[in-house]
Amino acid sequence: MDNCIFCKIAAGEIPSKKVYEDEDVIAFHDINPAAPVHFLIVPRKHIPTLTECGPEDTVLLGKMAALAPKLAAEQGCGYRLDGDGKPSGGFKTLFNTGPDGGQEVYHLHMHVIGGPHPWRVKFVQQ
Repeated sequence: MDNCIFCKIAAGEIPSKKVYEDEDVIAFHDINPAAPVHFLIVPRKHIPTLTECGPEDTVLLGKMAALAPKLAAEQGCGYRLDGDGKPSGGFKTLFNTGPDGGQEVYHLHMHVIGGPHPWRVKFVQQ
């Protein structure tokens, strides 16, 4: 797509703060982060929305899902268990689809969002 910002980022025409890239996907920090850690995993293949994914995209979607925990851990918000088995850390993954789903850029992308939440600390301390 000639006018797709994510296609241009994937092609190196627009700079980004990259987290990861290979022949299938690129991951980079969101320019308007919603949390301390907020990056996107974007396929190089232009797919407008999750709805347009077909059986031929199953491997690509699986790769994106498998990359999320690895990259989240590298960015400091991985999920882990302490020595007593107590969970800590963590992140959220999100695909926005269509206008009612909050999608702003019509190129499939997975948000990976994590980091400390002040409200959670208050809730746990009570």
